[in-house]
Order: sequence, then structure tokens, then C-alpha cells
Amino acid sequence: MERPLPADGRRGPLGYCPPPAARRHLKPEDRLAGLLLLLYAQWPAAISRLTVDHIEETGGAVRIHLGAFPVELPALVAELALEQAAVRRSHAVLGRTDSPWLFPGGQPGPPISAWAMGERLRKLGIRLAQARSTALFQLATELPAAVLARTLGIDITVAVKWQRAAAGDWAAYAAEVIRRTSPQPPIQEPGVPT
Repeated sequence: MERPLPADGRRGPLGYCPPPAARRHLKPEDRLAGLLLLLYAQWPAAISRLTVDHIEETGGAVRIHLGAFPVELPALVAELALEQAAVRRSHAVLGRTDSPWLFPGGQPGPPISAWAMGERLRKLGIRLAQARSTALFQLATELPAAVLARTLGIDITVAVKWQRAAAGDWAAYAAEVIRRTSPQPPIQEPGVPT
């Protein structure tokens, strides 16, 4: 497992509220992709495969389908997701496309490649593995492993490992502390009276 970022490092250059000057320099699609990694532990490969059908707006709430169950997006992320679904600008082709992909590729038809998506995020200063580890660590403290797996589209064994890493194996820890701090009875040799 990659080491998580410090708590304030999770926001990075794409955090919810970067200074206005910084916001002007970030493309909305890059902010959205970065937030999907920083908040929902999505690899560039998963982000690049998202389609407009993964975004749904019902009853004033915006949700994204990353796994079996949709995740309701916070206001800023929801705004970026709806904007990207409406615009879908390719990274190489100018203007709007009719692509179903949330992040269209440079050529008509396929989505942006996982490599290209990763490069865009790295250029923004995001360390992919460390950011994903931090997001998974944080989410594992907040959600049961089964919910984590189903909402993020990760394997249940991965979710369980992250939950153990985040919460610790408290039963084993308590047993170890008790073993170390409890006075041990003296060892008696057989046949020797005490």
C-alpha cells in the first residue's frame, strides 16, 4: 500500500476551494478528474472510461455511478460533472463532440487514454498512487467495507484491507497490550515445590 498523504495534502492544487487565481488556470475537466481521484480514489483508467450515462441528476441531486451504487456528489463536484457532461471537450479536438465519453480522446470515438489522463493529473502536481491511497484510507474510516466496495467499484478484499489499515486491528492490538502489561506468573519447574 502506498503511504497516504497528510490530511491537508489531499486537497492539493485541485482542492475544493483553491485561490481564485489558481482556479482560473485549471480546466474544469481537469478539476473534475482530479477530484474523482482525490475524493473517490478513482484511477485514471476508471476516470477515462466514464460516460455521460454515469452522471445522473434527479430531484436536485447529482450522482455518479463509480460502482454498483451511485455516489451523491458535493455541490462543487456536481457542478463540474454537469458542466463536463454538457460540454465534453476533447483534449485534442476543439469544440463539442458527440462522444458518449465524459472525457473524450484526441481521436473521434475512443475516450482519453488512461496514460493521457494520468499525465494530465501529474502535470497538476497530483501523485496518483499517494492521492488514491489517501482517499481510500479516509473513506475506509467512514464507510463499511461492503459499502466502500460497491460505491467505488473496488473489490471487497481491497476494501477490507483498507478498512483494516484505517481502523487498525484493534482486537489484536488489545490482546498484545494485555499480554505485554500483564504480570506473568513465574515459570515453575516440574517437581520443585513453590
